[in-house]
Amino acid sequence: MGNYIKKRTITGVLTIVFSFCLTFFLTRCAPGNPVKVLAGADNPNPELIEHLTIRYGLDKSLPVQFVNYVKDVFKGDLGYSYISNRPVTTLIAEKIFPTILLSLTATLLSVVIGTILGIYAARRAGSILDRVMCGISYVFDSLPGFWLGLILILIFASGLGLLPTSGMYDVREDYEGLPKVLDIMRHMILPVSALLIIQTPAYFRVARSSVIQTMSEDFVLTLRATGMSENKIFNKYILRNAIIPTVTIFSSDLAFMVGGVTFVEIVFAWPGMGRLIMEAITRRDYPLLTGIYLMISISICIVMLITDIVYAFIDPRIRLR
Repeated sequence: MGNYIKKRTITGVLTIVFSFCLTFFLTRCAPGNPVKVLAGADNPNPELIEHLTIRYGLDKSLPVQFVNYVKDVFKGDLGYSYISNRPVTTLIAEKIFPTILLSLTATLLSVVIGTILGIYAARRAGSILDRVMCGISYVFDSLPGFWLGLILILIFASGLGLLPTSGMYDVREDYEGLPKVLDIMRHMILPVSALLIIQTPAYFRVARSSVIQTMSEDFVLTLRATGMSENKIFNKYILRNAIIPTVTIFSSDLAFMVGGVTFVEIVFAWPGMGRLIMEAITRRDYPLLTGIYLMISISICIVMLITDIVYAFIDPRIRLR
């Protein structure tokens, strides 16, 4: 087990290093110039452009910029945002909690609801209910997230007036304690519902197909031949083997939850990482973009390492790979 964890850790570190190098050079090679954005597109001052270029070190070659940035990263400094002139770590810290709150809530609800429905449909495979549930899952899975968010706003916010259209809390009120928590939960209903409708079908189909496949394995037929009850066979043997693909999808959603809800956050004006990423991209904010991508790559590798360890405990055969 120790060697297995060591191999996965080394792979994760190498992945972070490769991702860091790739994103650094790609962001700076992409079209656009942050200095021109800062100087203004209408009537840019050449002297101001030259001053900003020197100030942010953009007059140096890319390899030199990379070496200087790596030195700062090892010191724990991700630099300052070109646009807001604030530390990148501060900007990320302010935005990451709303994104985690929104993504984690939707993901947990999706995995629970989708897996339960998938198992229920698998045990009744071929029935009318199973076919209806499969059809609904395909319809929901094909809906674009931003479009679904707009439809929910039109119906439940603009039309019925039951829920707020945007934001994380009511800026006109000064809530504290439980009222503030309830206000945030109320604002979360529509964006979480949009993510729930999009994510649940994947868990449903994976759980259903995995259970059906496991139920057809030879060892299940052998257990049935011994006279073991169906409930015991399912709970002790089928479910444990069939749950691994669900763990894979769940870990993938957790790994990408920081930047995976960008469009939903934009539609609902949710103050999270998604909007921060889009602003950094449109304004060519190199330090902010590089810091965000570095944080995302680290979070992905950590989640994947934890997932590999969970795999090893669920199925000991994985440790031999």
